[in-house]
Amino acid sequence: MLEKKVVIDSINILEDGQMQIRQATKIMENNVEISKTYHRWCKAPDESVDDQIDKVKAIAEAVWTKDVKDAYIAKKVSIEK
Repeated sequence: MLEKKVVIDSINILEDGQMQIRQATKIMENNVEISKTYHRWCKAPDESVDDQIDKVKAIAEAVWTKDVKDAYIAKKVSIEK
């Protein structure tokens, strides 16, 4: 029997607070993984995570303090000048 499993298998926080998220799509046959592909994306402290799963929302809430958000925005503004 073939089965498709989609999981968030990695969440990394960079020094400036950006969150790197990796989703794995696994194809299983009789409970044995026969294929795996990845999709990655990033979320920045000045972005919404409303469209993310609860695990990502909880990490963002814990990590993205006011200080982290302010520092990220200040860095972004200085680069854009």
